[in-house]
Amino acid sequence: MNSNKMLQQFHAMFGIFMVMFYLGVGIALLFFLKMFKIDQALRGIVGSTFLLYGIYRMTVTYKQIKQAFFTKENEEE
Repeated sequence: MNSNKMLQQFHAMFGIFMVMFYLGVGIALLFFLKMFKIDQALRGIVGSTFLLYGIYRMTVTYKQIKQAFFTKENEEE
């Protein structure tokens, strides 16, 4: 396996963890972190931004995973 393909696979796997982080923080801010004294409007803006960016990163990561794991090396050339 060439190192470029291996690096693409690592970035794809790291992308999965970052998607979970962004979605988790967004959901936590919007629905579960009402105990902290953060303004509700600010919590909504930041939480929805994290949530929307997490959804965007999910689509990009899906494409990366599809390319890194499910394409043959002959197709890349």
